[in-house]
Amino acid sequence: MGYKVAVVGGTGNVGREMLQTLAAHEFPVDEVVPLASERSAGKEVSYGEDEVLRVRNLEKFDFKGFDLALFSPGAKVSAVHAPRAAAAGCIVIDNTSQFRMDPDVPLVVPEVNPDAIAGYAKRNIIANPNCSTIQMVVALKPLHDLARIKRVVVATYQSVSGAGKEGMDELYSQTRKIYMMEEPEAKKFTKQIAFNLIPHIDVFMEDGSTKEEWKMKVETRKILDPEIEVVATCVRAPVFVGHSEAVNIEFDSPLSAAEARAALAGAPGVILLDRRENGGYPTPVECAGEDAVFVGRIRRDDTVAHGLSLWIVSDNLRKGAALNAVQIAEHLVENYL
Repeated sequence: MGYKVAVVGGTGNVGREMLQTLAAHEFPVDEVVPLASERSAGKEVSYGEDEVLRVRNLEKFDFKGFDLALFSPGAKVSAVHAPRAAAAGCIVIDNTSQFRMDPDVPLVVPEVNPDAIAGYAKRNIIANPNCSTIQMVVALKPLHDLARIKRVVVATYQSVSGAGKEGMDELYSQTRKIYMMEEPEAKKFTKQIAFNLIPHIDVFMEDGSTKEEWKMKVETRKILDPEIEVVATCVRAPVFVGHSEAVNIEFDSPLSAAEARAALAGAPGVILLDRRENGGYPTPVECAGEDAVFVGRIRRDDTVAHGLSLWIVSDNLRKGAALNAVQIAEHLVENYL
């Protein structure tokens, strides 16, 4: 049996990745329709290696008769059109921040809380978490199952692709201008991103945190455990694809680095790359284009009674967005539809 699937935001970085992931996973489809704004309608996007699809106008699209819609058009657009699709009987898997903290909308990472998918029926919407949250909780889950996590301190190094095509273009343009001895111009980011780091992602909140940092805290609690304390510092890095995270974890009982390695080596969605030698750790360059969450640099943190430190890297466009959405769709097909 095949399904009728819409991909909203089909011309963006994540939307294109969703289309490629659906094709690569041989998701059972009878029809796939990419949707975008009126100005993008009529453009062509790739589906798999050989098929080309024509983009249709989201504003005029009727979702009636469609089974699934994968959304990644921006929160404001999802706020309008995701409920419209859901009301037409189409199950929405939304990659934006619009519905993540809605108590009637499940926030799902299939390797971590697949049972939460059952809650989709309340609003016909499932939320995809923030990209930086996804890769972290995939690595935390097998450790939390062994020794309850009390507190997480995380510093992220997030690629410019998390800010869309404009972010990638700005890194390329600034790098080129610097090599040409020209003055780089910052438009998308608040400061020069080429050869720099910017400790600012999303808007600032009253307590001094950015919204990206807040997302990591509240989403981790909703997905994994409401008792976990999380403090994050989210940094934009001059990397095209792939988010990295330095994570310090405090447990309520002892967990050795060896036990953590064993748990992560057998965890779904995780590739352990933890050799204590030159190059024996993951970086964004080799993780780009890969589905897994890569973990390395596992070691004891002696500053707390029961602590570990580790390094997590993943392709933010794949597991951090498109792949996670497609995995949710696969769970729906296998267990609920």
